[in-house]
Formats: sequence, structure tokens, C-alpha cells
Amino acid sequence: MAPLLAFASVAPAAAQVSAEDIQRSVQLQESWLYLTRDVAEPAQWLPGGQGFTYRKTVEGGFVFVTYDSATNSRRAAFDQTAIAASLSKAMNQTFEPLRLPFERISYTADGKAFEFRYAEEGWRCTIADSVCAQAPRTSQPRGFGVVRDLTVPAINTPRRSPDGKWEAYVENFNIAIRPVGGQWKRISFDGSEANFYDPESIVWSPNSKKLAAYRVIPGYRREVTRVITSPSDQVQPKVIVQLYPKPGDPVDIDRPVLFHAETGKHIAIPEALFANPYRMGKFKWRKDSASFSFTFDQRGHQVGRLIEVDARDGTPRAAVEERAKTFINTGSGREFYHEVSELGAEVIWMSERDGWNHLYLIDGRTGKVKNQITRGDWVVREVVKVDDAKRQIWFAAGGMRPGEDPYLQHYYRVDFDGRNLTPMTTVDAYHDVAFSPDMSMYVDTYSRIDLPPVSELRRTSDGSLVATVEKADISRLVAAGFKAPEAFVAKGRDGKTDIYGVIVRPRDFDPNKTYPVVENIYAGPHSSFVPKKWWPFGYQSSGDKTIGMQSLADLGFIVVMMDGMGTLNRSKAFHDVAWKNIGDTGLADRILWHKAAAAKYSWYDIDRVGIYGGSAGGQNTLMAMLFHPEFYKVGIAYNGCHDNRMDKISWNEAWMGWPLDESYAASSGVDNAWRLQGKLMLVVGELDMNVDPASTYQVADALIRAGKDFDMLTVPGGEHGVLRSVGPVDYGLRRHYDYFLRHLAGVGTPDWNRMPASAPGGTVPAAH
Repeated sequence: MAPLLAFASVAPAAAQVSAEDIQRSVQLQESWLYLTRDVAEPAQWLPGGQGFTYRKTVEGGFVFVTYDSATNSRRAAFDQTAIAASLSKAMNQTFEPLRLPFERISYTADGKAFEFRYAEEGWRCTIADSVCAQAPRTSQPRGFGVVRDLTVPAINTPRRSPDGKWEAYVENFNIAIRPVGGQWKRISFDGSEANFYDPESIVWSPNSKKLAAYRVIPGYRREVTRVITSPSDQVQPKVIVQLYPKPGDPVDIDRPVLFHAETGKHIAIPEALFANPYRMGKFKWRKDSASFSFTFDQRGHQVGRLIEVDARDGTPRAAVEERAKTFINTGSGREFYHEVSELGAEVIWMSERDGWNHLYLIDGRTGKVKNQITRGDWVVREVVKVDDAKRQIWFAAGGMRPGEDPYLQHYYRVDFDGRNLTPMTTVDAYHDVAFSPDMSMYVDTYSRIDLPPVSELRRTSDGSLVATVEKADISRLVAAGFKAPEAFVAKGRDGKTDIYGVIVRPRDFDPNKTYPVVENIYAGPHSSFVPKKWWPFGYQSSGDKTIGMQSLADLGFIVVMMDGMGTLNRSKAFHDVAWKNIGDTGLADRILWHKAAAAKYSWYDIDRVGIYGGSAGGQNTLMAMLFHPEFYKVGIAYNGCHDNRMDKISWNEAWMGWPLDESYAASSGVDNAWRLQGKLMLVVGELDMNVDPASTYQVADALIRAGKDFDMLTVPGGEHGVLRSVGPVDYGLRRHYDYFLRHLAGVGTPDWNRMPASAPGGTVPAAH
């Protein structure tokens, strides 16, 4: 058995942090918010293209502004006072007009309403009369996209053909069609509860003579049961059940079917090219009605295809095929293809086949590469627009500009043949660009961690400036002591690759002192996480954004964050470190980064390093504590997905693979809990709908069985963002602060139980 580590640096509490100091940190986000003006967020164009909407800071909070691009004038996007009142009534909560429960909106097609998501639900508000209600359901819910929730009926509204003469829907699990106004006639007879036709998948051919649909063998209905121990409307607990497929579970098997409408003829489609599917894409008919296509993601995410089906005889073929020895990244906007002119003879295809994420022009008849459109040691991050007529592509990318942080996002235009690569953005910053529907204009909102946001309206033709929409004013914030975080770069485990991070100091920083260090970690393979934009109000955090890095730093810590290997937006090799190895967490790179910072700065106490994170960051935190106890001394893990077999199927199979193997156990915080040596606090919300709360409880069980001491906070009613979702915000934050102050800094904190308090309702019961 390994000897216990000596924590010589953590002495008995000799100093004391006051309640006032902690409360000041708790309230920092609010106090800093009121000191900024015109901090604009990315724009959203109106459907008609006559203007765009964005949110910005004002005294007391945020307003949504609509900018008229023709007149360069501004107006309120909607009546925020009326919307706040309507939402308060609809949700049975209280919302202030300047603190609405959403950051961005999406307009309905007619522009008369907007939609947003809140508490896992979709909401819609009309603009003219400010009426808000839950948005109408547009599809049957699915458990993480792969198992249909059969307790909720599918949307079975008859699908009308493009010529308006036919309708199709599902009747008793089978396809039925009719001339509009005529009698329904079944054209399939093999559907059943265990092998049914999906009405939401029905797509007519452009010439209205054929239709395609999926026939479905349902997957396993795994349910996660949660207990609401402390409901607000009754004394007794409640139980809720969630459809929650996990790694290894059988998923829905979708099989394409083809029918000729007039004859009702069913044409069989051989299945060899799309056997063992994880997910099948929506049907896209070619505009000549001669064929249709769909994407196929094979279980395990190592084979992907664009399948074309001949509409005459149902013969399928692979128009494009992608293979990987590790994983094909099917998330984060990286699963992109475009059939040129809707005929399929050419396909724009996104791939990492040369080691970087790039675009290729594929011959849709042979599957061969006609030419690589983008090339180099940089990554395409998003395709914004493909113009078939001009044979041009607009896209976002990172890492193309020598000497610049490769995570900064810029926008470009390029021809299909790879020529005439043209930058649309030039300022050394992170750019969020929103193009007008007709592509004639764009709004460029850009910033860096040391450059407050600027929002500009420009012409797409030549990039010329039309107007400066907003320019942030942070003068009062700077006067209050705000300083931008320091960008810091060090070499990773291979001695060559740059690892990028940030350092946040206390506002009363003294270079002659030494400070314990706390790492804010989030290392999910689905993205990169170190802030590159200006930090609104000095805040950015994994798991729970209310845990501000600056507010923690102000209590006497250096707070840092970096992106180690295994995260996204670098090379394929950089990303592949996570393959069947999520437990790696990039910790080898992170520790070297810490050591480089300590070598440069005498005030950086490398012997007192703590770590915290939520969700994937919670798992990362536990991995750091279990596998590197010589380095990480104190950790707080929020709602961690501590065992990849316990978490959602989509995220975990994407990186850990299928079928399940020993790699899942190797990355498990449960199976490795016996390794704990430092001080650990587990935090879990009982109503987390993202990560099964049992994942945290199983870690606790394993720690108890191993005889380990640890701390645990279970939050009744707590959700995935556990500190945001329940109770006074200062409770969770001050528990967070207290833990690092006591166990990492070695200082005392107030006896909170002796602080003044009131009984519920403000009455004080008699003492007994």
C-alpha cells in the first residue's frame, strides 16, 4: 500500500477570512455587471434580413436591441417588461425585465415570435402582444437522439406531396396514402409495434411520385428514476422518470423504405451498407427525384457514409465513405456535408483524414476526392454558407494566422477548387460573425480576454465598414479594479505542442507573497474551454458559471485554466489522446503547464494546488485527485460523470467507443476510488437530468468501502448546474470558497451556523 502523502503546506488555521470578504466575492458578479455598458453579444438576423437582434449590458442588467441595417437605427427588440410579466406568470417564478432567463433567441420563420430554452423546455413569446408559453412540440422526444420516447406520440400530421395532390401518414404502424380529400389506402402491411413506420421520417420526392420513410425496431427503454425529496408544493416526496439510454444499450434501428405513390409498390433496399447503425440522417431527395440520400453513422463512430439510393430499384451505394482508427467526430458542428446543386454529383465533405479538420470536394459518383478545398496545420470550425452558383464557401477557422493564438476564430471565403482564400476578419481577436440571409452584410462581434467586445456591421462584398454597432465601455469596471487574465503558454507532454491557458490573480495581488493555486478544469473532448473572448464581468467557469474565477482569486488564490491534450480545436492527434482514455484528462500537460508557471513566477506555490470542475469537469477533478495525488491536494467535483458506463450514451460512446471494454473501467472514478489521498468534496444535485446522480453516489460508496474520508454535499432539488438551481446562491459559493480556504490555503472561515438567520417566512419560533 502506498504511503499517505504529507500535506506539510496545509497548517492549522492561523489566519481567518471574514464573512464580509466571502460575501464580497459572492456578490462580485452582480457588482461588476452594473459597471459595464454596451457589452454586446453575437447578433441574430431577423428572418427577412431587414435587421438583427443582440443583447447588451445596461445599468441593472441586459436589454435586447434590434438594429435596422437600412437606416442604422436601433429600437427595443420587444417589450421586456411585458415579457418578464408573461414569463413570470407562465413559469410561476419572478423575472425582472432586465434579467430575463435567456441570453439568445431564435426567431420563428415569420419573425412574429421568438423562442428560447429554459430548464430543459422550449418557450415561445409573441412580439406584438408579449404572450409567452411553452413552444409547441415539433417532434417525438428521443433519449439522447437514439431511442424514441414511445410514451409520447409521434407527430403524425399527414405529409402533403409537393404538388399538393397526395398525403401520407402512419395508420396502425403502417404507411397509408390518399389523394387529398380522398380515401386512405395502406401501402405497407408489415408494420407492427415492434417494427413500425415513423411518420416523422416521411419525405416525398420533388415530383410527388415517390416517398421514403424509416421503419424502426425500437431500442431499449432504460429509465433513470429520481426522487424529489423536498418538493415546494407538498410535504411528501415525488418521483420522476427519465428516458436515459446508456453506453452499450440497444438503440433504435432505422431502416429506409421506398414506395411508389400511385401503385403503392414497396421497393426493398438492401441493408449491408448501413448495418449496425448508431444514427441515420434525414432523407434528402435529389431535385431530379432520381435518388435520395442519407447519412449513416455506424455504432462505434469509426465508419460514416453518405448513402445514395436509386429511386427506381432501391439500390444503395456509398457516395462518400469516412473511416477512422479512433473516432469520427460527429459533434460540435463537425459533421458537415453539402450536395452541390442538390444533385449529388459533387459533395462538399468535412473530414480529419489528413490530420486536421478540413473541407474536400468529392465526386459523388465515384466517392473519390476531386480536390482538397482547405489545407494546412489549422482547423475548419464551422461552415456558414455554400454558394453553389458562385462555387464559394464561407467558413470559420482557427490557427491559420502565424503567431496568433490558434484558438482565436476567424472567418474566410474560398472557392470550391481551394483558390482565392479570402479573410473576412482581420483583427487579432475571437470573432463571432452573423451573415444576413442574402449574404450581403455581416455583423462581426469580436473580442479577446484583454479586448472588450466591438460589434461592427460590414459589407460582404469587400468587408467595408457600414457602421460600428456597439463598443463596450468598461471604464467603471477598470476603475473598480478589473484586470484582464494573463494568457500563458507552456509546452505539453511531447515537449513540442503548445498548451494554452489563463492566469487570474487577486485584485490586491502582491508579487512578494506566495499564493496557493486552484485549477478550474473542464476537459471534455467535445470542445475547447479556455476563454478566448472578453470575459463578461470577469467570469468563466466549467460546470457552473456562477463560480467565478476572479471571485475565488480575490480570497487569496491564483486561479488558472488550460486546455490539455484530448480536447478539441487542434489537430486530430491532439484530440485522439481522449480515445478510450477520457480518464487521461490532459493531466500530464496540465501539470507541466503549472510547473512552467511556477518556474516563471515566484508567487506561484506549486506545492499547494487544488482543482474543481462540474459535469465532465467533475470527472476530470476526480481523475486528478486519484491519479496525481502528489500534485493535486484538494478537489471539489460537481455532478461528475464519474463512470462512463453510467452516463448518457451519446457523449460517452463518442469518445470511449463501442462495444464497451476494459477502457471504461480504467477511466472510472468508481473503480479507482481506492486511490484517493487528498481532500475531496463531492457535490451532486438530486435532480440532475444530464448526468445520472447515481454516478456520484457510486463514487461515495466506493470511497466508503475503501475506508476513505471525504466530504459530500447533496443538494435537494439541485439540477446539473447545481449551484445555480437551488437555494440562496451564496450557500453553494461559500461552501466552495470555504473548502479551498480551509484545506488548501490553511486559513479559517466563519462559523456560519452562528450567523443570524430567520425561520421560513421570517418568524422566529420559540426555543425548546
